[in-house]
Amino acid sequence: MNIASMTGFARIEGVYEDWTWVWEARSVNGRGLDIRARVPNGFDELEPQVRSNAKSTLRRGNVQVSLQYDRAKGGDSLVVHAQIARQMAQALQPLVDDGLVRPASVDGLLGVRGVLDVPRIDDDKEALAQVQKAMAAGIAPLFSALQEARGNEGRATAAVISAALDEIEKLVVQARANAGAQPEAIKQKLQRQIETLLDGQAFEPERLAQEAALLAVKADICEELDRLGAHIEAGRALLAQDNQIGRKLEFLTQEFNREANTLCAKSSDMALTEIGLELKTKIDQIREQAANVE
Repeated sequence: MNIASMTGFARIEGVYEDWTWVWEARSVNGRGLDIRARVPNGFDELEPQVRSNAKSTLRRGNVQVSLQYDRAKGGDSLVVHAQIARQMAQALQPLVDDGLVRPASVDGLLGVRGVLDVPRIDDDKEALAQVQKAMAAGIAPLFSALQEARGNEGRATAAVISAALDEIEKLVVQARANAGAQPEAIKQKLQRQIETLLDGQAFEPERLAQEAALLAVKADICEELDRLGAHIEAGRALLAQDNQIGRKLEFLTQEFNREANTLCAKSSDMALTEIGLELKTKIDQIREQAANVE
């Protein structure tokens, strides 16, 4: 069973000189493939590569990818342009001498644009290009790890679905055994109802047999049980495939439910009704798991 789940998580770490970073990818179920990438300012060129790798690796799911980075101490150190501060202080000195302004203070000078500077990550284009190249090398391994995580989850999901199919098969066997006794049960139930209505008056046995036969034909569930058996085989065949089967499984659960509902509607026996309700429970388990299969 090599089906893939749409649920998974992956994390890749990287280092380049004084840079360290972490790629993270997480995915949950979705109708199609929805990719959301969050990369820091200055690293926008990495987003198209994220989307390209996601589309080539995955088919369905809501996928969120994020990049966080850090630099060693000193990598983002502040720069004080002392020459600019000195020139400003000298230019203002005549005004200070005339008593028009107060002497320049350190905090005042640092508040002037151009005196204190924080280097931007894109100041050194060549260095930034090398960092982005190193970061981009982690994108493909990230999605490989995510695909592996989704595969592991898929195998666990397949085991749950397979177990549910086995239980459905047992219930179908029980229903067949119960269905064999249903015509007699219908006849007895009909006879009790007629006796209650007629209050002891005579009723032709032949007429009773005819009415019971008509009701038994309407209540026959052999076709529903045959179709349930076919759906079980179809489900097992899907689990044996290596491609995307999520939507097919979802459709199959609808077919399962249709037969289970008809079985319950035709049932004239409490035991058969209970089997039908148990069938619906197992089918619902498959539906819940199928919603997360790629």
